Amino acid sequence: MHSIPIRKYARRLHLWLGLSLGLLLVVICLSGAALVFYVEIDAWLHPVLERKQATTDTTWDNTLATLNTAYPDKNGAWRIEVNDSNRPISARYYTPSETRNEGFAPLMVWVSHDGNTVLRQGYWGHYLVTWLYDLHYTLLFGETGTVLIGYMGLAALIMLLSGLVAWWPKQGQWGKSIKFKARNSAVGRLYDWHKVLGLISFIPLSVLIITGVMLALPKETNFMLSQLLEPVQSAKKLVLEHPNSTDKNISIEQALLAARSAVTFHLSTYQGFNNQQTKLGLAWIQTPDNTGLSSRYFTFRFQTPSDPSTRFPNTFVKVDAQSAAVIDIFSTWDYGTANIIKGWLHALHDGSAGGIVLRVFWLLIGSAVLLLFLLGFMRWRIRTNRKLNPTQSKLTNS
Repeated sequence: MHSIPIRKYARRLHLWLGLSLGLLLVVICLSGAALVFYVEIDAWLHPVLERKQATTDTTWDNTLATLNTAYPDKNGAWRIEVNDSNRPISARYYTPSETRNEGFAPLMVWVSHDGNTVLRQGYWGHYLVTWLYDLHYTLLFGETGTVLIGYMGLAALIMLLSGLVAWWPKQGQWGKSIKFKARNSAVGRLYDWHKVLGLISFIPLSVLIITGVMLALPKETNFMLSQLLEPVQSAKKLVLEHPNSTDKNISIEQALLAARSAVTFHLSTYQGFNNQQTKLGLAWIQTPDNTGLSSRYFTFRFQTPSDPSTRFPNTFVKVDAQSAAVIDIFSTWDYGTANIIKGWLHALHDGSAGGIVLRVFWLLIGSAVLLLFLLGFMRWRIRTNRKLNPTQSKLTNS
């Protein structure tokens, strides 16, 4: 009985996936490579955001007051990003009426570090780095594009695996299989470069693809994790007793003090950290929704010692906007392996889990996809032309 030529079929699968999806994957990977430094790129493109201001203690209530004054019609929640420098503060308003027909297009505002002056505004998707983000995450097709990206990622993973199977050497041939060979033909040299670069990139590209697929397909990811491990837990939705109350909200500083105290106690109780070990990094502040359509509470997002993500950590504290009572704490690290995996996805995918070193490495790996595509495409074109021109194929080795 003849054995099935697995390597032959793997080569064909690798080739046709590369030809059919290659350009789109290059677009996704190059846009992702740029987004590793999208905050820095955006600041570079807008010099007003690069200028450091006089050192001062940021007053979050000043920032919110400035936003409310500048945008009196925006009564819903503002989401304020916290940075650890004396550069401007960014804030987002998720439901502006101006872009209600554009899907995800929040109002983005930058306020001076002292919280007193609006320096810049724009709508998500209307300026370069957010347009790149939408291109990378949705191919500019909204939620449908996100699903498409997820399944394209699965196809890309199959392409990687088929390439590995097609290359896999026979017993005793490992040394020869990873070396550049003395070749007279362009096809052979292109193959060697494609092979070596593919082997170098295989593991990091697999990590980027797997984490990207899991981020793009959260429902499918949760189902898979629940089947393999345990159900994924998430923060519960809150409904307070006084969503339509006209009482004045407490200050952000008061709410933050209550949140810090509560999460410190929570971590010492449930995660075993003592007060000296519990270094909290405040990442985001979400202000109450004052439209009367939902509950009024502050949400603070903290980076805890267990969390690899600086910008998008996974511990949330909700504080009643009128009583300063802590009404909910959710930390993904309180739960099992499934939640821990979910908690690492974003930090692995954007490189923040490894600091500047991993971010630069991800930039290089994302850019390497373009070179892999060009090497493979050029080799395919040469081989195709030789098949169409048999006289030329006799002059050189394939």
